[in-house]
Amino acid sequence: MASGAAEWVSCARCRELTYGRRFERDLRVCPGCGAHSRLTAWQRIGQLLDAGSVRQFEQPVVAEDPLGFVDSRPYPERLRQAREQTGMEEAVVCVTGTLMRHPVVAAVMDFRFLGGSLGVGVGEAIAVAAETALRARTPLIIVTASGGARMQEGAFSLMQMVKTSQALAELDEAGILTISLISDPTYGGVAASFATLGDVILAEPGARIGFAGPRVIEQTIQADLPKGFQTAEFLLARGLVDAVVPRSALRPTIACLLDAQAPAQPSAATTAGECLVRDPGELPEREPGQVVETARHQQRPTALDYMNQLLDNFQELKGDRMSGDCPAVVGGIGRFDGRPVVVLGHQKGRDTTERVQRNFGMALPEGYRKAARLMRLAVKLGLPIVTLVDTPGAHPGIGAEERGQAWAIAENIRLMSGLPVPIVAVITGEGGSGGALALAVADRVLACSGAMYSVISPEGCAAILWKDRSAAPMAAAALRLGARDLLRHEIVDAVVPEPEGGAHRDPVAAAELLRAALSETLREVVAISPDDLVAQRRRRFRRYGVEMPRCI
Repeated sequence: MASGAAEWVSCARCRELTYGRRFERDLRVCPGCGAHSRLTAWQRIGQLLDAGSVRQFEQPVVAEDPLGFVDSRPYPERLRQAREQTGMEEAVVCVTGTLMRHPVVAAVMDFRFLGGSLGVGVGEAIAVAAETALRARTPLIIVTASGGARMQEGAFSLMQMVKTSQALAELDEAGILTISLISDPTYGGVAASFATLGDVILAEPGARIGFAGPRVIEQTIQADLPKGFQTAEFLLARGLVDAVVPRSALRPTIACLLDAQAPAQPSAATTAGECLVRDPGELPEREPGQVVETARHQQRPTALDYMNQLLDNFQELKGDRMSGDCPAVVGGIGRFDGRPVVVLGHQKGRDTTERVQRNFGMALPEGYRKAARLMRLAVKLGLPIVTLVDTPGAHPGIGAEERGQAWAIAENIRLMSGLPVPIVAVITGEGGSGGALALAVADRVLACSGAMYSVISPEGCAAILWKDRSAAPMAAAALRLGARDLLRHEIVDAVVPEPEGGAHRDPVAAAELLRAALSETLREVVAISPDDLVAQRRRRFRRYGVEMPRCI
C-alpha cells in the first residue's frame, strides 16, 4: 500500500482509496480487492498477541560482519541504515506473550530490514526463540517475510538454515507444537528451512512462497510460469500448506491449534452402556441387499458432518507436504468432550457435484499421506486419533497408480500398527477393501449398525467369482459384510446403534449416539500405556484366522 492524502491510503494492487482509519480497522487489508499489505513486525505482534502480554527478548550478540563484506558500501553501513530506518536491531523480533490466553513464543520477521534476509542475527534469534519454547514447553509461532539468505554474510548465512532447522527438530523431539505463518514474500533460505518446517503451515492470501524467485525460474527454464505460480493458493492445491487464512481469521485459527496442547478439560461422563452393542445376538438379521443399500445411502452423515457436530474448535488441516491434497480424506485437530484429538475420515460428499469433486470418497495416495502426516502430528503432541471410515475403496486410476497407491496404503497400515497413541476407528458407512483398512488399524474398531466392511464390493466379487455382476446379492450374503457378522467374527469390537431406519433418517441423533460410543471407548483406551497399546494392537491383528471367533 502507498499513502495518498494524509488520511487516505491507496491500494498498490487495485488503486482503490480507503480511509486510513478504516484501513487500520481492517488490519491493513484492502476492502476492495482483499490485498494483504505488508506489516511491520510490531504491527503483526499487535494484531496477533493479547494486549499487555508481550515481552521482547534481548537481541543475541553475534558477529555482525564476519566477512568484512563491501560492495558499493561496507556492510556495517547497510546495517546501520536499516536500524535507523526501522528502529529494529535485526530482521526478526522475538517475544513471549499470549494469544487468546494461550502462552506462546513468537518470532516475527520484518521485510523492511534488508528484505527480511536470513543472517547470523536472524538465525541466532530464531534458535534462541526455539530454545525458550523448549524450556517452557510452550508452542512456537514463526511469522516469515523474507527475500532469502543475506549475501553479505556468505556461507555464515547459509549455515543459519541448519541452525534453525535443527532448533525446530528439537521441538519435534520434545513434542512442542510449532506453527508457521507465511506472509508475502517468503523465499530462499528462509523458505527452505524454518518457514516450511512447522507442524502446521498457514499462509496469508496471495502470499508468495518458494525457493527460487519467479524471475530466476523464468530465465532458467525459458518458459512462462502458470497463473498464480508460488502463491499461497497455488501451493494449497498442491498439498504444501495447511490453510490459506485471511488476516481477520488468524487469531481464532491459531488459537484453535494452540488448544491442542492445552490440558484436557473434564467433561460430564457419558454412559455408553446402552449405546454400544457387544453381543451380535442383540442385532437383527438383515437382508444383504438392505445392508449394502443402507451403508451406501447418499444422505448418511459424512465425516465432516460428524466432525462439525462432535468437535469443539475443529481446525481442518490439508496437504501431504509432498504433492497434493486429496479431498476424499479430511482431517484436523479439535476437542472431543474436552479432550484434544486428531480426527481423520473419508469424505464422500452429499450431492453429485460434491461427490465427483471428492472422488466419491475414494482416496488418492496423497490422501493417505496426508492422514499419515496428521497421525505423526498426533504422536508428537500425544493426542488420541479417531478415524471415520466410509469409502468404496482406494481410487482406481492411472494417476493414483503412478503416484504409488499401493505404497501409500502399505505405509499407513505399517505406521498405524506402531503408533504409541490410542486409536479408535469407526466404520460409519461403507468400508471398502484396503482403502478402508488404511485408516482402520486401531485399538478399538467400531461399526455403525448400518455399516458394511469387506475385502471387495459385492459387485466386484460377483464379477470375479460368479462372472456376473448381477450376482452381487449372493456375493453380499457370502461376504457376511454387515455389522452383525462383523461383530460375530470379532472384526469389530462393538456396534453403534443408529436411529430407526438408519443414520440418514436423523443425522443429529446418529451423531449423538456416536458421541456416547466414542466417549466410552476413548476413556477405555487412553488409560492404557503406550507400550501396551502397541503390543495389544499388534496381537489383535496377529490372531485373525488363527483364533476362532465366537459363533452365534
